[in-house]
Amino acid sequence: MSVQTSDPSSETFPARLLGWYDRSARVLPWRIPPRSGAVPDPYRVWMAEIMLQQTTVAAVTAYFRRFIERWPTVVDLAAADDADVMAAWAGLGYYARARNLLACARAVVADHAGRFPDSEASLRALPGIGDYTAASVAAIAFGRPSVVIDANIERVMARHRLIETPLPAAKREIRSALAPLVPADRPGDFAQALMDLGATVCTPRAPVCAICPVMADCRARGRADIEKLPVKPPKKSKPQRYGVAWWIERDGAVWLVRRPGKGMLGGMRALPGDEWSDRAPPESGLTHVDHGFTHFDLRLILVRREVQLAAGEGEWWPLSALDAAGLPTLYRKLTDKMRERVT
Repeated sequence: MSVQTSDPSSETFPARLLGWYDRSARVLPWRIPPRSGAVPDPYRVWMAEIMLQQTTVAAVTAYFRRFIERWPTVVDLAAADDADVMAAWAGLGYYARARNLLACARAVVADHAGRFPDSEASLRALPGIGDYTAASVAAIAFGRPSVVIDANIERVMARHRLIETPLPAAKREIRSALAPLVPADRPGDFAQALMDLGATVCTPRAPVCAICPVMADCRARGRADIEKLPVKPPKKSKPQRYGVAWWIERDGAVWLVRRPGKGMLGGMRALPGDEWSDRAPPESGLTHVDHGFTHFDLRLILVRREVQLAAGEGEWWPLSALDAAGLPTLYRKLTDKMRERVT
């Protein structure tokens, strides 16, 4: 069998990749099987892409199923109560995505009669949809020949084309290499095939090159430093911040407040407390949790307060039903620790 050593052509690379995808595509609840003849639902495609931003498929799958069951159409989601959506999102992280999810659904209903627009430009004009999501929805849901690039696709193309320019500067080279390869007849499957290849074969560590459908002309194949591609800039150290949360308990219930609509964990139920700062508080507290955000690390200390300090808007939530409060992960860690102390 001859080994292909030339650059991938716009014909052979997609054919090899799509042939592999037809045999090996992951089964995902938002995806239609390749060659099935089914028509993708733009709502489900969009929902999955928003949830998958900076989150793994494993973490998203159960959330996606619950959201689709509760709000099966974009019209249903647009009519949902903000607090219900935020509570359903709790634990998935990056909560601005949930707020944008609602804003986008309402824009689709108000401005597009409940139908997602079918071009990259019009999709990009919707709340919470950036370049990647617009390209992905356009390609997968509407068959537009968009250039879709996520972290998995970046890795596949940086290795296949041996692009050693560090990110983010490498993004332009990756796009230039990928654009001519997008097949006009199956752009959505092509994008999903690249995603699957990066997730299951061309993995960050120990890529399984022997079963890669495009290994024959991969320029990084056999290199000892293949795991270093794509080249990433050195990580910056994150600043440390501190905060105090208050545990205010009465008759088997704890006082919860709603965080401001904008900002970190906006609109979510939470324990009351002070503002986060870069200065460690003087009190040690009952317990604490360490939690990493994108731009800083936080140590949140839990301090018991008396009932009379429960001022302002809030609600008494039964300790036995805290799992239903929709607390974000940071506060759920604290409440779990506190409940462990009293059991």
